[in-house]
Amino acid sequence: MKLLFLYTELAKYFISCIEQLTEFAEVHVINYPINKEAPFQFNKNNSKIFYYDRFNYNSNELQELVIKINPDIIFCSGWIDKDYLKICKKFKSKIPTVLCMDTKWKGNFRQIIASLFSKILIQNKFSHAWVPGNQQQLFAEKLGIKTSNIKLGYYCADVNLFNQFFENHFSKKKVNFPKRFLYVGRYYDFKGVTTLWDAFIQLQNEKPNDWELWCLGNGDLQPVVHPKIKHLGFVQPENLNEIISSTGVFILPSLIEPWGVVVQEYSAAGYPLILSNQIGAAEKFLIENENGYSFIAGVKNDLIEKMKIFINLPNESLTLMSEKSHELGNKITINEWCKTALNFLNK
Repeated sequence: MKLLFLYTELAKYFISCIEQLTEFAEVHVINYPINKEAPFQFNKNNSKIFYYDRFNYNSNELQELVIKINPDIIFCSGWIDKDYLKICKKFKSKIPTVLCMDTKWKGNFRQIIASLFSKILIQNKFSHAWVPGNQQQLFAEKLGIKTSNIKLGYYCADVNLFNQFFENHFSKKKVNFPKRFLYVGRYYDFKGVTTLWDAFIQLQNEKPNDWELWCLGNGDLQPVVHPKIKHLGFVQPENLNEIISSTGVFILPSLIEPWGVVVQEYSAAGYPLILSNQIGAAEKFLIENENGYSFIAGVKNDLIEKMKIFINLPNESLTLMSEKSHELGNKITINEWCKTALNFLNK
């Protein structure tokens, strides 16, 4: 049995998923080059996973490659690559062709036009859809994919790794919960990181406290300089142990975030959460007042209020929220992800 992924930029969590998938099938991945802002290092020694550089093939060569692979199912990341779409159109009548998308239904002009012309844009190329959550399922339905042919849970973190971090450090955090907020993401305007920096600095000025802010990532924004803000750059997931030991509350302030696998990662690792109301993954991994809080994206004062809640909470409350986050972070597992992928074949 052969599964083909027409993919864009590889991420570590995806590799963890397909490595387990090889227990059941041979996996082929056509992918774009690694993102320079997220330079993940991969172990590509699994003999049942075959990788192909997308840009080594023109349109005809790509189709010939797929014919040679002869897959039993095709998973396609979105609709950005026209050559990927040609392949899906060619194979739709023969095997399941699965649209993998994380775009939320917003009902804007562009999406309405896409839904009106979905027969020629989507339905003649894809038989199924695999989406992360309910908001994406609604869009897939608007695009004409039958509800019975849509499955949830497209994104899955490497929960095994982040569960291990939780097990390594939870007992220590119960005794002395780290007074450090943590941001993990790229340094771009749409990630809301400047709002986070401004909010943290204003909070320190108005109400001086022991908390710090640690930031992991890079991008085109110049990091703000402040004695209580620490910039650590991009860190490979397997090297996060010390950082997770030293930090306590995870913040993702994005202005735009269709899903956000990083939310599941740090939820599984036992972090209480502060998420903007634009984070798609909140529907799965955040319960207000139980393991964290949401705020209005881009509204600095709202974010400050949510940060104030945490700096005033006792250790016991923080650890209870940590346990709840860990529980929620395991609502999607790699094993379930693999079962879903294979279940498309049963259709």
